Amino acid sequence: MLYIVTKGADDPTLASVPLHIAANGSLEVGQEVSIVLAGDATDLVVGDNAHRLEGLGVPPVRELLGKLREHEVPVYV
Repeated sequence: MLYIVTKGADDPTLASVPLHIAANGSLEVGQEVSIVLAGDATDLVVGDNAHRLEGLGVPPVRELLGKLREHEVPVYV
């Protein structure tokens, strides 16, 4: 499953949703997952943006990226 993230630091909830579905949905049911950060989502790899972003109703981005990293999910920028 390929998830494309296009929202960044300006909209932490929408930036988190595809990461949440990938980490806590697809991985949990055994699907192979990849992530593409495009457009504004490239902000997530700048400085500490990923560590401070927290959307509403979803886990913090740092936790989601940590789970994806733990499962060695490829993330393309």
